[in-house]
This record gives sequence, structure tokens and C-alpha cells, in this order.
Amino acid sequence: MKYVGLTDVPVERKKAHGSPSDWAQRSFATENEARDWEKAILARPGYQGGPGGKGWRYGYTYTIGPYTLEDV
Repeated sequence: MKYVGLTDVPVERKKAHGSPSDWAQRSFATENEARDWEKAILARPGYQGGPGGKGWRYGYTYTIGPYTLEDV
């Protein structure tokens, strides 16, 4: 299972999620672009998201594992 989220502070979010080794991120120019990307990723099988995202300037994904935190 993979996690997808949006944030304005990717370094802090990565640390809060347990610094997953396969962390991937991308940046967005507009909030609409970011929200559309998040919706498209969440529509794929095997992805889950968090409680609405904290910001929108960066999107990120990582694999959920025993040492990751998803409810932060």
C-alpha cells in the first residue's frame, strides 16, 4: 500500500512520516494542479491518503511499512 499527501513543508512531513526510504515528491505551481494530482493518484489501486493534506505546494508518496506513520 502507498500513501499520498500534499504539504508546504516536505522536509518536516517526511520526518513526521518516519523518513521513508522510498519518499518521492514533486512540486506544483497551483493548488488546483496539486489537488487534481492527489485525486488522480488516490484513484489508483493501492493508494491511500491522509486527512485533507497540509498545504499543496508539494505532493509526496511513499510505501506504508512498519516504521511509517500515516496519521500525522
